[in-house]
Amino acid sequence: MSRPWLLVLLGALSGALSRAQNLEEVVKRGETIFASTCATGYCHGPKGSAGGAPRLSARGFDQNYIAGTLARGIPGTAMASFAATLSRADFTAVVAYLATLNGIANPSLAVSGSAPPAPALTLTPEAASGRALFSDAVRGFGRCSTCHEVNGIGISVATPISEIPASVGALRSLSTPQVSTAVANSESMPALVVGNTRRAVIFYDLTTVPPVLRTMDPAAVTIADGALWRHALVIASYNPAELAAILEYLRVTGK
Repeated sequence: MSRPWLLVLLGALSGALSRAQNLEEVVKRGETIFASTCATGYCHGPKGSAGGAPRLSARGFDQNYIAGTLARGIPGTAMASFAATLSRADFTAVVAYLATLNGIANPSLAVSGSAPPAPALTLTPEAASGRALFSDAVRGFGRCSTCHEVNGIGISVATPISEIPASVGALRSLSTPQVSTAVANSESMPALVVGNTRRAVIFYDLTTVPPVLRTMDPAAVTIADGALWRHALVIASYNPAELAAILEYLRVTGK
Protein backbone atom coordinates (compact mmCIF):
# COMPACT_ATOMS: atom_id res chain seq x y z
CA MET A 1 0.00 0.00 0.00
CA SER A 2 1.57 3.31 -1.11
CA ARG A 3 1.91 6.19 1.29
CA PRO A 4 2.42 9.34 -0.80
CA TRP A 5 2.37 11.55 2.28
CA LEU A 6 5.41 9.65 3.61
CA LEU A 7 7.31 10.23 0.38
CA VAL A 8 6.47 13.92 0.55
CA LEU A 9 7.64 14.11 4.18
CA LEU A 10 10.87 12.27 3.40
CA GLY A 11 11.46 14.57 0.46
CA ALA A 12 10.92 17.65 2.60
CA LEU A 13 13.27 16.36 5.29
CA SER A 14 15.90 15.56 2.70
CA GLY A 15 15.60 19.04 1.22
CA ALA A 16 15.86 20.70 4.63
CA LEU A 17 18.94 18.66 5.47
CA SER A 18 20.52 19.56 2.15
CA ARG A 19 19.86 23.28 2.70
CA ALA A 20 21.28 23.10 6.23
CA GLN A 21 24.44 21.39 4.99
CA ASN A 22 24.80 23.94 2.20
CA LEU A 23 24.39 26.85 4.64
CA GLU A 24 26.98 25.35 6.97
CA GLU A 25 29.44 25.06 4.07
CA VAL A 26 28.76 28.63 2.94
CA VAL A 27 29.24 30.04 6.46
CA LYS A 28 32.47 28.07 6.86
CA ARG A 29 33.68 29.45 3.53
CA GLY A 30 32.81 32.95 4.71
CA GLU A 31 34.78 32.44 7.91
CA THR A 32 37.83 31.38 5.92
CA ILE A 33 37.62 34.39 3.58
CA PHE A 34 37.09 36.79 6.50
CA ALA A 35 40.08 35.35 8.39
CA SER A 36 42.40 35.80 5.40
CA THR A 37 41.04 39.13 4.14
CA CYS A 38 39.61 41.15 7.04
CA ALA A 39 40.92 39.69 10.32
CA THR A 40 44.41 41.13 10.00
CA GLY A 41 44.57 42.94 13.32
CA TYR A 42 45.15 46.18 11.43
CA CYS A 43 41.53 45.91 10.36
CA HIS A 44 39.14 43.65 12.27
CA GLY A 45 40.16 40.95 14.72
CA PRO A 46 39.54 37.16 14.64
CA LYS A 47 35.89 36.09 14.61
CA GLY A 48 34.71 39.66 14.29
CA SER A 49 36.47 40.97 17.38
CA ALA A 50 37.92 44.48 17.51
CA GLY A 51 41.28 45.20 15.94
CA GLY A 52 42.33 48.46 14.36
CA ALA A 53 38.70 48.66 13.25
CA PRO A 54 35.61 48.10 15.44
CA ARG A 55 34.31 44.67 16.35
CA LEU A 56 31.66 43.16 14.07
CA SER A 57 30.29 40.43 16.33
CA ALA A 58 27.29 40.84 18.65
CA ARG A 59 26.48 44.31 17.30
CA GLY A 60 22.87 43.56 16.33
CA PHE A 61 23.54 44.16 12.63
CA ASP A 62 20.89 42.81 10.28
CA GLN A 63 21.85 41.05 7.06
CA ASN A 64 20.85 43.89 4.75
CA TYR A 65 23.08 46.32 6.66
CA ILE A 66 26.01 43.88 6.53
CA ALA A 67 25.60 43.32 2.79
CA GLY A 68 25.24 47.02 2.06
CA THR A 69 28.30 48.02 4.07
CA LEU A 70 30.41 45.25 2.54
CA ALA A 71 29.29 46.32 -0.93
CA ARG A 72 29.72 50.07 -0.50
CA GLY A 73 32.54 50.32 2.00
CA ILE A 74 32.68 53.31 4.35
CA PRO A 75 33.92 56.49 2.64
CA GLY A 76 36.77 58.26 4.39
CA THR A 77 37.97 55.10 6.16
CA ALA A 78 40.12 52.08 5.33
CA MET A 79 36.92 50.05 4.83
CA ALA A 80 36.84 49.64 1.05
CA SER A 81 34.04 48.33 -1.15
CA PHE A 82 34.21 44.57 -1.71
CA ALA A 83 31.49 44.51 -4.40
CA ALA A 84 34.04 44.12 -7.19
CA THR A 85 36.76 42.44 -5.13
CA LEU A 86 34.88 39.30 -4.07
CA SER A 87 33.06 36.91 -6.35
CA ARG A 88 29.30 36.70 -5.88
CA ALA A 89 29.66 33.38 -4.05
CA ASP A 90 32.42 34.65 -1.76
CA PHE A 91 30.54 37.88 -1.05
CA THR A 92 27.45 35.88 -0.06
CA ALA A 93 29.58 33.63 2.14
CA VAL A 94 31.16 36.51 4.06
CA VAL A 95 27.77 38.19 4.58
CA ALA A 96 26.33 34.90 5.87
CA TYR A 97 29.25 34.41 8.25
CA LEU A 98 29.01 37.94 9.66
CA ALA A 99 25.25 37.47 10.04
CA THR A 100 25.85 34.42 12.25
CA LEU A 101 28.23 36.50 14.39
CA ASN A 102 25.30 38.84 14.98
CA GLY A 103 22.88 36.15 16.14
CA ILE A 104 21.21 35.33 12.80
CA ALA A 105 20.99 31.53 12.91
CA ASN A 106 19.72 30.98 9.37
CA PRO A 107 21.01 33.79 7.16
CA SER A 108 19.62 34.12 3.66
CA LEU A 109 21.91 33.13 0.80
CA ALA A 110 20.07 35.42 -1.60
CA VAL A 111 22.03 38.62 -1.10
CA SER A 112 23.30 41.04 -3.68
CA GLY A 113 26.97 41.81 -4.13
CA SER A 114 26.26 45.24 -5.52
CA ALA A 115 24.79 48.38 -4.03
CA PRO A 116 24.63 52.03 -4.99
CA PRO A 117 27.63 53.97 -3.68
CA ALA A 118 27.08 55.94 -0.52
CA PRO A 119 27.26 59.70 -0.98
CA ALA A 120 30.71 61.02 -0.21
CA LEU A 121 31.02 62.99 3.00
CA THR A 122 32.03 66.59 2.26
CA LEU A 123 34.42 67.92 4.89
CA THR A 124 35.74 71.40 5.46
CA PRO A 125 39.54 71.60 5.86
CA GLU A 126 39.10 71.89 9.63
CA ALA A 127 36.73 68.90 9.75
CA ALA A 128 39.14 66.85 7.62
CA SER A 129 41.89 67.69 10.09
CA GLY A 130 39.55 66.68 12.92
CA ARG A 131 38.87 63.32 11.32
CA ALA A 132 42.60 62.61 11.12
CA LEU A 133 43.12 63.73 14.71
CA PHE A 134 40.21 61.61 15.94
CA SER A 135 42.12 58.42 15.06
CA ASP A 136 45.67 59.80 15.04
CA ALA A 137 47.92 56.73 15.33
CA VAL A 138 50.90 58.82 16.50
CA ARG A 139 49.11 59.40 19.83
CA GLY A 140 48.92 55.68 20.57
CA PHE A 141 45.93 55.02 22.82
CA GLY A 142 45.61 58.70 23.75
CA ARG A 143 43.22 59.31 20.85
CA CYS A 144 39.45 59.64 20.67
CA SER A 145 39.00 56.46 18.61
CA THR A 146 40.32 54.36 21.50
CA CYS A 147 36.90 54.65 23.16
CA HIS A 148 34.55 56.20 20.59
CA GLU A 149 33.33 55.07 17.19
CA VAL A 150 32.28 57.69 14.62
CA ASN A 151 31.40 56.96 11.00
CA GLY A 152 32.94 53.50 11.21
CA ILE A 153 36.22 54.71 12.74
CA GLY A 154 37.19 53.70 16.29
CA ILE A 155 35.98 51.28 18.96
CA SER A 156 32.65 51.74 20.69
CA VAL A 157 33.69 51.38 24.33
CA ALA A 158 31.64 54.40 25.36
CA THR A 159 28.04 55.00 24.35
CA PRO A 160 27.46 56.95 21.11
CA ILE A 161 27.90 60.70 21.37
CA SER A 162 24.34 61.98 21.75
CA GLU A 163 25.05 65.69 22.03
CA ILE A 164 28.15 67.37 20.64
CA PRO A 165 29.75 69.78 23.14
CA ALA A 166 29.44 73.43 22.10
CA SER A 167 33.05 74.33 22.82
CA VAL A 168 36.46 72.95 23.68
CA GLY A 169 35.88 73.91 27.30
CA ALA A 170 32.62 71.96 27.35
CA LEU A 171 34.40 68.97 25.80
CA ARG A 172 37.10 69.02 28.47
CA SER A 173 34.56 69.29 31.30
CA LEU A 174 32.15 66.82 29.74
CA SER A 175 29.92 65.21 32.35
CA THR A 176 30.22 61.41 32.47
CA PRO A 177 27.41 60.19 34.74
CA GLN A 178 27.61 56.72 33.20
CA VAL A 179 31.03 56.18 34.82
CA SER A 180 30.73 54.44 38.18
CA THR A 181 33.14 53.26 40.84
CA ALA A 182 33.82 49.54 41.13
CA VAL A 183 35.40 48.05 44.23
CA ALA A 184 36.92 44.58 44.04
CA ASN A 185 39.47 42.97 46.38
CA SER A 186 39.75 46.29 48.26
CA GLU A 187 40.75 47.99 45.00
CA SER A 188 38.71 50.93 43.73
CA MET A 189 38.55 51.77 40.03
CA PRO A 190 36.46 53.91 37.65
CA ALA A 191 34.16 51.62 35.71
CA LEU A 192 31.90 51.78 32.68
CA VAL A 193 29.37 49.00 33.31
CA VAL A 194 28.10 47.21 30.20
CA GLY A 195 26.39 44.27 31.89
CA ASN A 196 25.15 43.52 35.39
CA THR A 197 23.29 40.24 35.96
CA ARG A 198 23.07 37.59 38.64
CA ARG A 199 25.82 35.66 36.87
CA ALA A 200 28.36 38.36 36.07
CA VAL A 201 29.23 42.03 36.24
CA ILE A 202 30.92 43.15 33.04
CA PHE A 203 32.61 46.53 32.93
CA TYR A 204 35.43 48.49 31.37
CA ASP A 205 38.09 49.35 33.93
CA LEU A 206 39.04 52.95 33.07
CA THR A 207 42.14 52.98 35.27
CA THR A 208 44.36 52.45 32.22
CA VAL A 209 44.25 53.41 28.55
CA PRO A 210 42.99 51.55 26.66
CA PRO A 211 40.25 50.47 29.08
CA VAL A 212 40.31 46.83 30.15
CA LEU A 213 37.12 44.78 29.85
CA ARG A 214 36.61 42.82 33.07
CA THR A 215 34.08 40.13 33.95
CA MET A 216 33.58 39.43 37.64
CA ASP A 217 31.37 37.45 39.96
CA PRO A 218 28.67 39.76 41.38
CA ALA A 219 29.64 38.69 44.88
CA ALA A 220 33.21 39.88 44.33
CA VAL A 221 32.50 43.43 43.18
CA THR A 222 30.34 46.35 44.27
CA ILE A 223 29.29 49.18 41.99
CA ALA A 224 28.61 52.69 43.32
CA ASP A 225 27.35 55.73 41.42
CA GLY A 226 29.85 58.43 40.54
CA ALA A 227 33.62 58.43 40.11
CA LEU A 228 36.64 60.71 40.24
CA TRP A 229 37.38 59.89 36.59
CA ARG A 230 37.12 62.85 34.23
CA HIS A 231 36.94 63.01 30.45
CA ALA A 232 39.66 65.68 30.41
CA LEU A 233 42.19 63.09 31.62
CA VAL A 234 42.00 61.01 28.44
CA ILE A 235 42.11 63.85 25.92
CA ALA A 236 45.15 65.55 27.42
CA SER A 237 47.27 64.78 24.35
CA TYR A 238 45.22 67.24 22.25
CA ASN A 239 45.71 71.01 22.33
CA PRO A 240 42.70 73.38 22.10
CA ALA A 241 43.02 73.93 18.32
CA GLU A 242 43.07 70.17 17.73
CA LEU A 243 40.03 69.62 19.92
CA ALA A 244 38.21 72.38 18.03
CA ALA A 245 38.93 70.55 14.76
CA ILE A 246 37.60 67.29 16.22
CA LEU A 247 34.42 69.04 17.32
CA GLU A 248 33.98 70.43 13.79
CA TYR A 249 34.35 66.89 12.41
CA LEU A 250 31.71 65.61 14.82
CA ARG A 251 29.33 68.40 13.81
CA VAL A 252 29.76 67.67 10.10
CA THR A 253 29.16 63.95 10.57
CA GLY A 254 26.27 64.55 12.93
CA LYS A 255 27.75 62.24 15.58
